[in-house]
Amino acid sequence: MRIIFAGTPPFAAAALNALADAGHDIALVLTQPDRPAGRGMKLMPSAVKQAALARGLPVSQPPSLKSPEAQTELRAVDADVMVVAAYGLILPQAVLDLPRLGCLNIHASLLPRWRGAAPIQRAILAGDVETGITIMQMDAGLDTGAMLSKTMVPIRDDDTAASLHDVLAAAGASAIVAALANYATLVPAAQDDAQATYAAKLSKDEAQLDWNQPADALARAVRAYNPAPGAWTLLEGAPLKVWMAATATGAGDPGTVLRADAEGLVVACGSGALALREIQPAGSKRMSAAAFLAGRPVPPGSRLGH
Repeated sequence: MRIIFAGTPPFAAAALNALADAGHDIALVLTQPDRPAGRGMKLMPSAVKQAALARGLPVSQPPSLKSPEAQTELRAVDADVMVVAAYGLILPQAVLDLPRLGCLNIHASLLPRWRGAAPIQRAILAGDVETGITIMQMDAGLDTGAMLSKTMVPIRDDDTAASLHDVLAAAGASAIVAALANYATLVPAAQDDAQATYAAKLSKDEAQLDWNQPADALARAVRAYNPAPGAWTLLEGAPLKVWMAATATGAGDPGTVLRADAEGLVVACGSGALALREIQPAGSKRMSAAAFLAGRPVPPGSRLGH
C-alpha cells in the first residue's frame, strides 16, 4: 500500500520500520518538529525522523495539520492509508478524509480501556493484569474510532513502563502489518463508550509518592513512572527519586523509615511497607539503596515526604 506514516517516539519508529520491511510504499513520514533535549538542549530529531532518514524516506515536520499548506502536501501524496502511532498532533477531519482507506491508529491499550495519552502507565498504576494493542479506524474523537483488531499483552509483576513499552511497540508493529495485509477481511467493531476509561497525561507532581497510599499501590507507581517522570519523594527536604521498590513487611506512621537492611530502605505506608531498592539523590546517579546508605545512613524513625 501507499502509506503516509505519522508518529514521533520509539514506539512509532518500530511500526515504521516494520511497515517498510513488509514492502509497503512509505510515501511520506510525518513527525513532530525537532525538540531541545539533553544537557546542552540541542535540537534533536524524533526517533521516527531518525528511522525515516536512515531508510531514505521523505520527512515532513509541520507544526500543525490544520494549515492549508500542510493539507495540500498530504493531498499530493495520494495515499491509500495514513498510519498514525503516538504522533502528538491532532488530525482534523479534512486530513482524516484524505486517504482512500482513511487513517489507522496503533493504540497501546485494549480499547475502550485507557483512551488518551498515557495508556501504558495508567494500566500499570491501576493494577491491570493485561493490556495490548488496538488497531483503530480513526475518527474525530479521542481514540473513539471503530476497532479493526486487538492483540492482548500480559502485564508482568515486574514490568515497568519502559519494559512494557518495548513489548507493546513490537506487538504494535506486528499488528499494523497484519491489519494492512488482511484489511479487506477486517470487520470494524464499535467501541462501548460505557466501558471507556481515560489515560490522562502524566505529570511530575503526581509522581510524588503519597505514603498514605497502600504499599502495593506505591510499588505499582514506581514501576509506572519508570523511566518518566520518575517516582520521587523528599528526604530531609531534598528530592529523592525511586527507581525500584517492592512491598515489604512492617507497619508504622506513613512515611516513617522502619529499617535499613538487606531489603533496602523500608518505609511505612498507609498499609504495609515499601522497600526502596534503587534510588537517586538530587544531583547524583542512580544507585542501590545499600550503596546510598553506606555513605549516608538513614536511621529508623526518619521521615520521608517532608
